[in-house]
Amino acid sequence: MIGSLVRNAGFALILLVVLLAVNLVLNPARFHPAAWGTLIGLAAPLIGAAAASAPVILAGRGGIDISVGPLMGFVNAIVIQALFLKAGISSPLIILPAALLVGAAVGAANGFMATVLRIQPIVATLGTYLILAGVTLTILPAPVGPAPAWLKAMAGPISILPLAAIFFAWWLARQTPYYDQLMAVGSDDRAAYTAGVPVTKVRFIAYVITGILAAVAGLMLTALIGSADPNIGPTYTLIAIAAVALGGVSLAGGKGGLAGAAIGAVDIFLLQSLLTAFNVSTYVLQVAYGTILVAAVMLTAVQERLSARRAAR
Repeated sequence: MIGSLVRNAGFALILLVVLLAVNLVLNPARFHPAAWGTLIGLAAPLIGAAAASAPVILAGRGGIDISVGPLMGFVNAIVIQALFLKAGISSPLIILPAALLVGAAVGAANGFMATVLRIQPIVATLGTYLILAGVTLTILPAPVGPAPAWLKAMAGPISILPLAAIFFAWWLARQTPYYDQLMAVGSDDRAAYTAGVPVTKVRFIAYVITGILAAVAGLMLTALIGSADPNIGPTYTLIAIAAVALGGVSLAGGKGGLAGAAIGAVDIFLLQSLLTAFNVSTYVLQVAYGTILVAAVMLTAVQERLSARRAAR
């Protein structure tokens, strides 16, 4: 597993070391090891968004889910506005299952459109993106707060717990036949179908997993900002995909994993911190995200061609 991570996310690991070193030099107080818990809390929603984006991409057939960010914002609005402020519900025993159910339902809807109706995934999830963004603004026209005390307490160092839960669940999934089926479908769905793998079912489940993980990321976002904001969720969409590509996950599917996506997300977070230290405008940040995405895709394509040549020999 470690060897595979180094092979797929080698560039992201090197970039992680370089960016961390530069940040330590330029801002030693903020990046002192004693402050890493707080930094993890700040990076947690982006790491969660990248992890959520990965399963559908691994499933292949152009499975890029661009509704992950709006789903995070929708969960944020539902938890604060609908459940906490209007219904007066603050118990985690109700809020957590409700958020996960919302995520699973949206993921299932995306999966149905992309795998059963065979709508192009980016088109299907674009429709979901627009619907979720519109419904969120309808529910929550302006930012409101606060969040339940237990949820706000999940910010900072304690945010390692939901992140650990995500990666532990993924580790458990890796021990099941489903993981091998997912990677087989992502690598070559025709060969997988010929081998008896239920391709449609495997891809559908990947969308449901993505929806559930996006809901967890939405809860981490809620914990970070301590309120509800209708505009913040969609901002995670493209940078999450850039993080996945940077982390060595092939956008063609069947290669990579959540660990690589998380490393890519940390790289982007460190880059954000570095550029912010130089008072760089948000427009330049957008240029940086686009550059990272293009460079990561190019590197992945070069690696795949080199691997194909070695295999041919």
